[in-house]
Amino acid sequence: MSELRLMAVHAHPDDESSKGAATMARYVDEGVRVLVVTLTGGERGDILNPAMDLPEVHGRMAEIRRDEMAKAAEILGVEHRWLGFVDSGLPEGDPLPPLPEGCLGVVPLEQPVEALVRVVREFRPHVMTTYDENGGYPHPDHIRCHQVSMGAYEAAGDHRLFPDAGEPWDVQKLYYTHGFVRQRMQLLQEEFAKHGEVGPFEKWLKHWDPEHDIFAKRVTTRVECAKYFALRDDALRAHATQIDPNGDFFRAPIEWQQRLWPTEEFELARSRVPVSLPEDDLFAGIEGR
Repeated sequence: MSELRLMAVHAHPDDESSKGAATMARYVDEGVRVLVVTLTGGERGDILNPAMDLPEVHGRMAEIRRDEMAKAAEILGVEHRWLGFVDSGLPEGDPLPPLPEGCLGVVPLEQPVEALVRVVREFRPHVMTTYDENGGYPHPDHIRCHQVSMGAYEAAGDHRLFPDAGEPWDVQKLYYTHGFVRQRMQLLQEEFAKHGEVGPFEKWLKHWDPEHDIFAKRVTTRVECAKYFALRDDALRAHATQIDPNGDFFRAPIEWQQRLWPTEEFELARSRVPVSLPEDDLFAGIEGR
């Protein structure tokens, strides 16, 4: 096997930079081809950076987010593909309103599954990453991203399904990305206290039951990628409408993060090769690694 390939499937532009970005940058540096597939254009995303809440930004979100995604992909060194579906938005209210007509969350599941199968069969990844059944958090597009990814993982190697979508290809391993780990946040919060500072994570920790932390119960694979945390942060900042550079995410110095928690976490959800858990490499067990 002369070339290893990794495909990361995400719901919106900016998700790739907040979930597994340092891992992707590490693999790119090691010569792995990495493709990010973004299901939607993020058209209905709010402006989360006050500095970007400008008249010239409103009404141009689709165009601006395409530019942001291109910058982030260049920083991380990854290839990128838009799948072309429409952002569902995050519904608010009680009861929740219906999702907009024609968005990813309401189109028949077979449509995005077939579209992703085409990309899988073309790129032929050995490993895929996506979200768990809860979407990482319950945004309708994140949950849909899980459903689409699982459907494509199973269908891509089956010659009977979507026969016009390219030559069948079996993805060897599929992982869920776990971007938020309570123990990591707790360690950083305690480090702020040691330096006589008030950390930014108390509000998160207060509402996060330690008994339900995914780290102890679901994480199977920790990839050492501390060297690439700065690239991750640069890629995040490229999504200027979505990321406040003065926000909580950037409060903890990279040196603390590298020392206290130098890994990113994943859960092996499917494998067609023998595995031995826990792992420290998404390609563990794959021929040629």
